[in-house]
Amino acid sequence: MSAADTTTPAKVPPPRPAPPPVVPDRPRGKRTANGAAAPWLLLAPCLLVLALVMGYPLVRLVTLSFQKFGQSQLWGFQPAESVGFDNFSKVLGDGEFRAVVLRTVVFAAGSVIFTMVAGMALALLLQRVSGWLRTLINIVLVASWGMPVIVATTVFKWLFDSDYGVFNALLSKLPGVEMIGHNWFASGPQGLAVIMLLVVWGAVPFVVITLSAGLTQVPKELQEAARLDGAGSWGVFRYVTLPVLRPVIVMLTTLSVIWDMGVFPQVFVMRGGHPEAEFQVLNTYSYDRAFVVNDYAQGAAIALITVLLLLGVVAVYMRQMLKIGEVE
Repeated sequence: MSAADTTTPAKVPPPRPAPPPVVPDRPRGKRTANGAAAPWLLLAPCLLVLALVMGYPLVRLVTLSFQKFGQSQLWGFQPAESVGFDNFSKVLGDGEFRAVVLRTVVFAAGSVIFTMVAGMALALLLQRVSGWLRTLINIVLVASWGMPVIVATTVFKWLFDSDYGVFNALLSKLPGVEMIGHNWFASGPQGLAVIMLLVVWGAVPFVVITLSAGLTQVPKELQEAARLDGAGSWGVFRYVTLPVLRPVIVMLTTLSVIWDMGVFPQVFVMRGGHPEAEFQVLNTYSYDRAFVVNDYAQGAAIALITVLLLLGVVAVYMRQMLKIGEVE
């Protein structure tokens, strides 16, 4: 073997891969600006309508609450005068207003509690009935939910009429009970209880339908596992169903509080357009101060205080939803 044969052959490096074709970059700044502006352009018509329909009345409400504005200012005989916080001082210092706020809070709390309890009970019941019966109940719920408030209030006014009311006639059939001629609106608590029943009747369908949809998202495996571990019906509901439904319950409770604190037509129509002092809630009280007493500035101040109270409810709702998001 020759010396040339004993030499180590040189290693040939592998061929380098061909570089990818150069594609000219698009200007990122322009693309980002267009992408960020597109949603706002699409939302612009809706935002403009909201600004006109809701923004202007809210701004007018705020400015009016800081002015002296009565019939003289309304008809242009005198200019509106700025009075600072005088309207709010008069309203907050009025004992009647504090009583109205307490009555509204109690009324709303009772309505929300009964609505959520009745709605949850009916939603759980719908999970245990047959398909055709569930469909029939849902049709009845949607029909009652779609009934106009004025019509529903008129029906309830007839049901609890002192002379011709069906409710009094049915109660009188019980042994030892005589309710013919009983006036449910002779006292504030009884009359507000009837109005509360009307509000609950109108709100339960929405709660039932929403909770029924939420119950379909509860994992059956978790419920079966809880039963195998010895949990009863209450235990399964408390430790499995409620945690899953918590976001839905928080949302429904918040909406119910906002709706029930803003009750107006039920009280107004039930009392024939002139609610007595023991039937006044925040919205009807604000209406009376503005259009019965003709003190539009005080009515605006009461309405603005109501808005601030409801914003507090919304803030609590947002905080609860953020906590739920952090846990998940």
